[in-house]
Amino acid sequence: MGISQIIGLLMGISLFLYGMALMGDGLKQVSGNKLEPILFRLSGTQLKGMLFGAGVTAVIQSSGATSVMVVGFVNSGIMKLRQAIPIILGSILGTSITGWVICLSYIEGAEGVAGLLSTATLTGVMAIIGMLLRMLAKRQSTVNVGNILLGFVILMVGMSSMSSSVSPLKDEPWFLETLTKMSNPAVGILVGALFTVVLQSASASVGILQALSVTGAMTFESTLPLLLGVSVGASAPVLLSSLGATVNGKRTAYVYLVENIMGVLSVGSLFYILNAIIDFSFTSLTMNPFSIALVNTVFRLALITILLPFTDVIEALVKAIIPDREQKETEEEAPEMIRLEERFLAHPALAIEQCRITIASMAELADRSIESALGLLWNYSDNRFKLVTDMEARADQYEDILGTYLAKLTGKTMTTQQSREISKFLHVLSDFERITDHARNIAENAKERVEKKVTFSGEAQHELHVVTDAVSEVTRLATEAFKADDLETAVKVEPLETVIDNLCDEMKLHHVERLQQGTCTIHQGFIFNDLLTNLERVSDHCSNVAVAMIELDSGSFDTHEYLEHLEEKQSEQFHRDLEIFRTRYLL
Repeated sequence: MGISQIIGLLMGISLFLYGMALMGDGLKQVSGNKLEPILFRLSGTQLKGMLFGAGVTAVIQSSGATSVMVVGFVNSGIMKLRQAIPIILGSILGTSITGWVICLSYIEGAEGVAGLLSTATLTGVMAIIGMLLRMLAKRQSTVNVGNILLGFVILMVGMSSMSSSVSPLKDEPWFLETLTKMSNPAVGILVGALFTVVLQSASASVGILQALSVTGAMTFESTLPLLLGVSVGASAPVLLSSLGATVNGKRTAYVYLVENIMGVLSVGSLFYILNAIIDFSFTSLTMNPFSIALVNTVFRLALITILLPFTDVIEALVKAIIPDREQKETEEEAPEMIRLEERFLAHPALAIEQCRITIASMAELADRSIESALGLLWNYSDNRFKLVTDMEARADQYEDILGTYLAKLTGKTMTTQQSREISKFLHVLSDFERITDHARNIAENAKERVEKKVTFSGEAQHELHVVTDAVSEVTRLATEAFKADDLETAVKVEPLETVIDNLCDEMKLHHVERLQQGTCTIHQGFIFNDLLTNLERVSDHCSNVAVAMIELDSGSFDTHEYLEHLEEKQSEQFHRDLEIFRTRYLL
């Protein structure tokens, strides 16, 4: 095997890996990037978890990528270790689909229909269609289909290059002698594992074995140990992904290794024991790309069939390998924010879903902070004051971590809808944080009133009760609208915000009248006006949240224009809601 064949082999491997990645990315885009977010939702039972793990892996063409996602789920606390085990088992089976895709590159040319399905014809047609879709299509979904076809073409070309490069090996004595050594199970498993660790891809290793099989020198006896080793070697990238993970995150990564080792030992032992008793005649069978794909699939199917009932044993083993230890886990500090896993950034749909859930928690925090702060106006306590200040500090932490995570996410390739979601998150993030700032200000007003022994007149207290009830409702509406992505609730915010603005203006005029009449003092006035300013600002930020949801849903973001033409856009509904809130909150 000369230098040109070696370069051809390396080029083929490179094209194969790139084509597989391009095809997998295209498949994910066509599926709407919905597979990753629902992966952890459909893991309620072992069978569901296994089937969906296999399905996701078949689409993204990588059991390692699926397992890394699952490590992220467990590491962030949104999935239990027990749930992860069957999903990883399913991913081990799902990765075998690539071997069958590779088989298409070995369909021989012939006359008639078979000729039309030959590798050269199939690749040529897909290349033409894929390039036309890439160049002419206007819709991103159609462009993604073009990427799938082009990825398939590149994969086929890579396989062809590998097969051509290794073809001369059939006449090399050293190659035949090496394959004979692979018949030794221990040697074959070790070589297959090391080879896969270097390539970081089980699919690529199986593809190379399929390419080598065209020499006609590979038998079932030498192929099976290599396939067993490939399965074990695929654990390397998953183990690397666990660096820096929590205890349970590391355990999840080791699940992949433990499952593969247990599977290889059980399936391998069963086969070789039966072979020693029965002496299977097919062990000397000459392998080809199709038979290698079949053996790989049958082995993985047998592996998950044997191991699925023993998830408790697998869980116990990984817990023994990675024991509990005394440490302060991130979950204790910020249970919601640990959802923002760095591992999820490679899967924007999944990262966006975790951001949405986390900001929803932040919105609830803002709502609770307003409720607690308003309660201090009528029933002050130092403990409740501290609770409000703690919530404000927590909201600052939310904003810092979410802002950094969203900034990283904006650099990823996303669909138009996903970009809109990110824009919405960035807009509402600061508003929810500012709501907690004003909650703290309201709490400080309450504290100042108690410390200075300032009391409000009966009329002022009645007015404050009315406006605080309105502010409490507008905060609840904005929070519920964001959490449920409910535009019908969002459009109710602006009419109520208008009522609150009018209430605050009216109350300021009434306060001036009370000052002139001597009913209120200057000291009362400072606290009263400061309270009104903070209450009005809270409703303004709630309005910002609602407007961001409404405008970004329509594909634009022009707050000024929306507010200018609000009555024209929603004349009937706006006036109806406005009248309802005016009647509800009368001074």
